[in-house]
Amino acid sequence: MQLAIFDLDNTLIGGDSDHAWGEFLVTRECVDGDRFRSENDRFYRDYQRGDLDIFAYLAFALEPLAQLSRGQLQNLQREFMHEVISDIWLPHAETLIQRHRDAGHHIMIITATNRFVVEPIATRLGVDTLLATEPEEVDGEFTGRVAGHPCFQEGKVVRLQQWLDQYPRYAEGEKWFYSDSINDLPLLMQVEHPVAVDPDAQLRDEAQARGWRVISLRGGQEDFASALRW
Repeated sequence: MQLAIFDLDNTLIGGDSDHAWGEFLVTRECVDGDRFRSENDRFYRDYQRGDLDIFAYLAFALEPLAQLSRGQLQNLQREFMHEVISDIWLPHAETLIQRHRDAGHHIMIITATNRFVVEPIATRLGVDTLLATEPEEVDGEFTGRVAGHPCFQEGKVVRLQQWLDQYPRYAEGEKWFYSDSINDLPLLMQVEHPVAVDPDAQLRDEAQARGWRVISLRGGQEDFASALRW
């Protein structure tokens, strides 16, 4: 049983849904605009450098989920998908996923972004399994805290292993992992088929040094054709 694993942000979509969600909340005046935008941008720069304090970030990023009602959140979620995610959609990503699906592979997204933000995206992509950072809920309401292990850096390895413990038939099969980010180096090093997708500069250097494939889901059809050759 083979497993095709995909990072989401800047891999399957042409932007970062976590940062974009924060910016979206600012434009909708759901948060303190100047303060929230400044912190959102600061944390995103930390992420890009590979030195994000994930627990400090989640304390910041999950707070709005606890402050807004379920009805407000659901309306915002729909608007976010329509107005923001649709603009950064990558048709080549859907084609690549379908290529793996046609080969009989189990399709998984593994992402540091919280489930509330990414679940509609994963549903639209039709993946089999979503592993995401889980916002804590009590009595059906978000608390603003994280539940379990954040799905970030080495945490992705931990969360994947927990899933494999539940579904051991996939443990011995070959695994692909597609990512753009140096933050995903721990999991890329664990799989048989690591693939750098439109990688950041640090990951591009690592991929070239290790002889990993480097592909793009943002170029023309000729550039994309290499992504379908395994």
